[in-house]
Amino acid sequence: MAYGPHTAGERERMLGALGIDAVDALFDVIPAAVRAAGLRLPPALTEMELTGHLAALAGRNRTDLASFLGAGVYRHHIPPVVDQLLLRGEFYTAYTPYQPEISQGTLQTIYEYQSLLAELTGLDVVSASHYDGAAATAEGALMTCRATRREHVLVSRGVHPHYRETLATYFGGANLAWDEVPLVADGPAAGTTDLAALERLLADPQRPVAGVVAAQPSVLGLLEPMEEIGRLAHAAGALLVSVVEPVSLAVLAPPAAYGADIATGEGQPLGMPLQYGGPYLGIVACREPLVRQIPGRLIGRTTDLEGRTAYVMTLRAREQDIRRERAASNICTNQALCALAASIYLAALGPGGLADVAATGAARAAELEAALAAAGAPRLHPGPYLSEFAVRVPDAPAVHRRLLARGILAGVPLARLEPGDPALANGLLVCATEVTTSDEIGRFGAALAAELGARPAATAAGAVR
Repeated sequence: MAYGPHTAGERERMLGALGIDAVDALFDVIPAAVRAAGLRLPPALTEMELTGHLAALAGRNRTDLASFLGAGVYRHHIPPVVDQLLLRGEFYTAYTPYQPEISQGTLQTIYEYQSLLAELTGLDVVSASHYDGAAATAEGALMTCRATRREHVLVSRGVHPHYRETLATYFGGANLAWDEVPLVADGPAAGTTDLAALERLLADPQRPVAGVVAAQPSVLGLLEPMEEIGRLAHAAGALLVSVVEPVSLAVLAPPAAYGADIATGEGQPLGMPLQYGGPYLGIVACREPLVRQIPGRLIGRTTDLEGRTAYVMTLRAREQDIRRERAASNICTNQALCALAASIYLAALGPGGLADVAATGAARAAELEAALAAAGAPRLHPGPYLSEFAVRVPDAPAVHRRLLARGILAGVPLARLEPGDPALANGLLVCATEVTTSDEIGRFGAALAAELGARPAATAAGAVR
């Protein structure tokens, strides 16, 4: 049954008050070519026919591939306790906690998430309710402009291209400027942010810089000289936004240790399975002096009149709802279920468990590097990495397609991820995590060796045993 609260008589009175004959007249200002038209749907199916059709579509998915895909979204083992607790009705039906007196559970889950991420990043304040890593990074860049009252941001090309595209959309709407900082072309630092170019851009007196955005690790998997990037930014009066991968923080220096003012990133690796584009979880953390610039929700812990622990919405400007031009952000969704998944995952693993996840992934990646090098695919860049790196493969996109037929999802062709960079045209970006097995690595090495004709497949597979 369609839901329509207004009667035909009420609609007629509304049209009469507007002086029009039909609702369609309200849309005359919209060009006909872009107006919504009727949906072209196939004939209806019975329930049994629809079930069979959906089963046939699902059967086209491949679940037998040995996957080495990363590039911003990562496979990890998720302890069953995460999903089991998320199934509780008070969690998966919870939405925005407008009334704290009846939302104590939801408020506490957000508070625990903020506390855990603050410990992980080393920063003072963490907010909740950001769509994903790309939106969170754009929000972090906007924070630097508000805090410094400058209108120009520098973004390393080591930041994921999807994040850079999202930032460009945000900045275009806000009439703000941004420039890309190139990567070093060759030598020991190849593939990392060009510090000399960064210093030149920061020194331009005509364009004072509000913030520098850099990723650790970068989209190419390389570890960046974040301390030096931060030093250059601060010397020019700019802020440093560090785009982090959260699992890596168990073994890498936290953003606070190298002077980051803001940390952003994607929370998907913290207990969320791979999805077709989401839902994901944007991370935003900052130093306390920037707390008034941070978008989203901040939950605090206090006591009520009887001395009992209580959780409250500590900071959330209503401008996000009613005064859009003055809003820190107009993103008002509540990603509390994803934040809760991250909290349960981190609590279940603990600091030692999370470090084991990161270290095991790094060990598997080193094993993968040896196997691919033996198959004739050396690394593109010599610098240190954690669990993701690029290898050189002639005609990489075509080889990538042929490896799919062999049951190998060989990461991402860099020609697809960074089509404007000819230096990456023959690169594959590959990743290993704690769920990657030695058998899968051996299969990848053998299949790639067979494609490249570098050596017998058995020899390539043997390189990792």
